[in-house]
Amino acid sequence: MKTREISKETWIAIASLLGIAIYLIARFALHARFAEWALIAVLLGGVPLLFDLLKKLAAFEVGSDALAGISIITSAILGEYLAGAIIVLMLSGGTALELYATRRASSVLSALAKRVPNSAHRLTDAGIIDVVMADVRIDDRLVVLPHEICPVDGAVVEGRGTMDESYLTGEPFQIAKAPGSEVLSGAINGEAAMTIVVTKLPVDSRYAKIVQVMEQAEAQRPRLRRIADRLGGWYTLLALAIAVAGWIIGGEPRRFLAVLVIATPCPLLLAIPVAIIGAISLAATRGIIIKNPAMLEQIDRCRTIIFDKTGTLTYGKPSLTDVLCASGVTREIALRLAVSLEQYSRHPLAISILDAARAEGVAAADVADISERPGEGLRGHVGGDIVEITGRKNVAPRIASQLPPPAAGMECVILRNGEYAATLRFQDVPRAESRSFVHHLLPHHQVGSVMLLSGDRDAEVQHLAGLVGIENVRSGASPEEKLAIVRAEAAKGSTLFLGDGINDAPAMEAATVGVAFGHNSDITAEAADAVVLDQSLASVDELIHIGRRMRRIALQSAVGGMTLSMIGMLAAAAGWLAPVPGAVAQEVIDVLAVLNALRVAAARRELSDLNG
Repeated sequence: MKTREISKETWIAIASLLGIAIYLIARFALHARFAEWALIAVLLGGVPLLFDLLKKLAAFEVGSDALAGISIITSAILGEYLAGAIIVLMLSGGTALELYATRRASSVLSALAKRVPNSAHRLTDAGIIDVVMADVRIDDRLVVLPHEICPVDGAVVEGRGTMDESYLTGEPFQIAKAPGSEVLSGAINGEAAMTIVVTKLPVDSRYAKIVQVMEQAEAQRPRLRRIADRLGGWYTLLALAIAVAGWIIGGEPRRFLAVLVIATPCPLLLAIPVAIIGAISLAATRGIIIKNPAMLEQIDRCRTIIFDKTGTLTYGKPSLTDVLCASGVTREIALRLAVSLEQYSRHPLAISILDAARAEGVAAADVADISERPGEGLRGHVGGDIVEITGRKNVAPRIASQLPPPAAGMECVILRNGEYAATLRFQDVPRAESRSFVHHLLPHHQVGSVMLLSGDRDAEVQHLAGLVGIENVRSGASPEEKLAIVRAEAAKGSTLFLGDGINDAPAMEAATVGVAFGHNSDITAEAADAVVLDQSLASVDELIHIGRRMRRIALQSAVGGMTLSMIGMLAAAAGWLAPVPGAVAQEVIDVLAVLNALRVAAARRELSDLNG
C-alpha cells in the first residue's frame, strides 16, 4: 500500500516536470496554443492530489497543502495553466520527499527483511519436504541448512554449530548452538546443518517483529512536520483573507490567484522533509542509524537522561579477576561448568569467561536443555549435573549464607544440583569519556536529571556512579522495575534512555527517545529509536547535536520561506505581481529554502563538543 502511494507521488512529480519542460520547448519552438496542452495534461495529472486534499478537508484537516489545491483549481478556471502546473510539481514533489524521508530511516532493516525465507524444510517420517511459511506450525521440526537464514524462532534438537544473529548492524558475531539452544528467525546459520523445533509461528517470530518496527517507522510523522501542518492551518486562512481582500479591492480575480500562487507554502512542504533526510544521511555517515525520524527533533529536548551500566557507561568487556570456590570444587571445575553454559550466551560476562577458560586450557563439557532468562541467568545440564549461573539476589537464603562477602565489581554465582559451587568476580572499567560526558550534559544540553539504572548489585553500581559522577542511582532493578522507572520519568518530561543489553529493550521503548549501542542485542536495537554503531558516548553527543541542527535549520527554512511568501502575497494583492511571475518568485523562494535545508547534511566537521 505504501509503495503504491510513494509511486503515485513520484510519478506525478516526474510527469509534471516533463510537462513543464515540453511546454517551454513547444512555446518557443512551435506555437503557444499547442504548448498549453502540455500544461493541461499536468493539471489533469494532479487530479489524484486534489482527491487526497478533499479527503483531508472532509476529515477537517486544513493543512499547509490546502492552499496548493485551491491554487490548482483557481489557475485552471482562470486559464493560468503554467502557474497551476508549477504548483502541481511542488505539491507532488514535497509529498514524495516526505514519504521518502520516513522510509529512508528504516532502509537498513528493510534491505534485510527482503531476505526473509519464503519456505522452510520440514522434517517428516517420509523425509524433508519444503513448505511455505504459512503452513509452518508450532512443534514442527525444521532443518536449517548451512548458510541459510533461520525461518522461525525455535530451539535446536539436533546438531551443533553457530549462528550469526547480528542482523541489525551486520557485524559478524557468531553464537554457538547446541541441543536446547534458542534460535531466532533471521539468524544466519553457519557451516553445520541443524534441526530445530518451532516454538513460535512465523507471524510471531523475530522477523515479524522487525517488519512491525519498519511499518511503525514509516507511519510515524515527526512532530516538526505536524507543527508545519498546524502552522499551515493559520497560514492558509491568512493567505485566503489577503487573496479575497486583493480581489475585492482590485476587482480582479487574477489577484486572488496571484496571492494564492505565491502563498503556496512549499517551504513547509519541501524544506522540512529535506532537512529530515539530510539529518538521517548525516547521522549515517557518523555511524548512527536513525530508525525513528521523530527522535531527531525530540532528543535535544530531553531533560532527563537514564543510563544503563554495562556496555553503556563501561566498555562492556569485564575481565575475570577471581574464582572463589566452595569446598570440593576446584578452579578448573568451576570454569568448566561456567564456560559450558556461557558459550551459548550473549551476556558481556560470557566473553570474559570464554577468554579465561581459553587462556587456562579449560574445555567446555557436553551440555543440553540450555535456557536463558533476562535477569535470572543460565540453566542447563552439564555432564549429568543441573548447573545454574545466576546473581546473588536470585539464590535461596541457605545458599546466600555460603557466599563470600559482596565486593565492588560484578559477580555471578554457580550452582550445581542446587548447591553452591563457586562465585566468579569481574571488573569492568568506565569508558574514557563517561565522566566528561555526564558533566557535559547540564551546561551544554540543559539536562536537569541524570540517573544510573542497572540490574547489577548495589556495590558495583555505586562504585561506577562515583567514578563517573552520577548521584541518582537505582541498582538491582529487574526488567519490569526498569520499565516502571523509565515510564515514571517519561511521564514527568522528555526522557532519553541509553542502553546496551537484552534487559533494556522494554525500558528503551518506554522512554521518549531510546538509543542503543550496536554490536550486541538485536532485541534492544529493535526497540531503539537510533543505534550508535561505534559504541561511543561522543557519538551520542553528536546525535544530540544533529537533532538540534536539523530542527534549527528546518525552522529557518520554513519560517524564512513563509516570511518571503508573505511579502510576495502583499505585492500580489496590490496588483504588483501577476500569477506566473508570482509562481516564478515562489520557486525562487522554494530553491532558497531547500538549499538552506540541505545544509543539514553538509556538516563537514564533527558537531560534538565533548572533550575528554
